[in-house]
Amino acid sequence: MTIVRLGYVAMSMELKNASPSKTMTFAQFQKIDDREAAIRKLERISLENLHNTLRILKHNAASDIHFYRLTSRLIPLANHEELLDWDYMKPLKRSLHEVGDFVRKHRMRVDFHPDHFVLLNSQQDNILKNSIKTLKLHYLLLKGMGIDPTHRCVMHVGGNYKETETSLERFVDNWMSVPRSIQKMIMLENDDTSFTLEDTLYLCEKLDIPLVFDYHHHLAHHENPNWEVNWERILHTWKYSPLPIKMHISSPKSQKEFRHHSDYVDNKMFFDFLKEIKGSIKQIYCMIEAKRKDEALFHLMEEIRARGDVDIIDGSSFLLK
Repeated sequence: MTIVRLGYVAMSMELKNASPSKTMTFAQFQKIDDREAAIRKLERISLENLHNTLRILKHNAASDIHFYRLTSRLIPLANHEELLDWDYMKPLKRSLHEVGDFVRKHRMRVDFHPDHFVLLNSQQDNILKNSIKTLKLHYLLLKGMGIDPTHRCVMHVGGNYKETETSLERFVDNWMSVPRSIQKMIMLENDDTSFTLEDTLYLCEKLDIPLVFDYHHHLAHHENPNWEVNWERILHTWKYSPLPIKMHISSPKSQKEFRHHSDYVDNKMFFDFLKEIKGSIKQIYCMIEAKRKDEALFHLMEEIRARGDVDIIDGSSFLLK
């Protein structure tokens, strides 16, 4: 028996005016003559983002959703080189506490997925330094929420630069520049163009990093289509994690645009995966990466309720029979 718990990414399609990713460009910042007033505006935007995050979490609690990906865009311009004197954590302290308290009270699992410009295997020192700086921001946000940062940040391996082995070894070399506290925060996922499941497993096994298996990415980019032969290896990368294993599920937009995410999740495609892993673990968290966000989760659960091979637990969880 395996318990499956579903989650979704950042935005709610059901809540109105609840974006947790409102932003401000540096060009807009510069147009405000009074620098202090501009910084106060940044802080107001950040507080609004945290307020909307809490609204979304309350919506999740009411809908029995226990798994949610926080947006990486909570604090606009946090790491901009012209704003390094801005102590952005201080004015957000209370709001971050409120978010963290709610997560703990309702026993939710939350994590982050930094943007694609975070490249730990970059060939350029400045990009590596900026990537570590961005990861530190995620670490500080989690600490500010009172959430253990261990394995809360999933990311891709990085750039391939048309030389897979060299790029993998550069990741290993650059890993030594990443502070231990941030290393412990990271999970890696296989991607749809550059690094296959086997490539990513190589790094995860070598560096003790949990692997987040992305089923859709694997279908789009693989060496061996039979991912099942590596399932035990994937499980083993989670051996020392305080959290249950997680994976990503999405469906192709079309055969022509196979790598693009669909609005919803193909129920059959998802259960092709679940049938193979049933019984191998007690519990798995599945992050839905679909365009319709929470709506896609609700839609998928409606279809799952009609199946005969599951027992429904609540609004986002079920037991594989």
